[in-house]
Amino acid sequence: MNIVGARVDERLVHGQVANLWTPKLQVERIIVLDDVAAKDDVQKSGLRMATPMTTRLSVLSIDVAADHLKKGRYGKQRLFLVAKKPQTFLDLINLGIPIDTINVGNMSKQDDTIELTKQVNITKQDADIFKKISDKNTDLIVQVNPSVDARNLLKLIDDNVK
Repeated sequence: MNIVGARVDERLVHGQVANLWTPKLQVERIIVLDDVAAKDDVQKSGLRMATPMTTRLSVLSIDVAADHLKKGRYGKQRLFLVAKKPQTFLDLINLGIPIDTINVGNMSKQDDTIELTKQVNITKQDADIFKKISDKNTDLIVQVNPSVDARNLLKLIDDNVK
């Protein structure tokens, strides 16, 4: 597996992912991990339009993604995994796909969220999921784009979630 990046971003493929992260990480394939989008041709079409022309796109359910990654389906391609929620990455890790680092990008403010940064707002349940991910030897960072410094997500959680 040649996973060069993993990102929680509720917008999936958009300007930051397509125009900043993809070239920075020299991504050859973006894999969107989303059970709903994997079954929705309209969503897949929109994601394809947002993906750079030089980059391949796969929109997969968690189970299919884990299967393809385990079987080495993508060869030596540089892979960038994107999901809307942290639970998706915990599920993927629990299916046997190791992920070194997850970058938490955009999680919008809701009535039940706690603001960690302007872009990252989490629920207490999200905080618990992130801690479980960390327990699986995965580093968690917050980095909106490559031009800003990465921050430790667990420290932000410890400082803000009571």
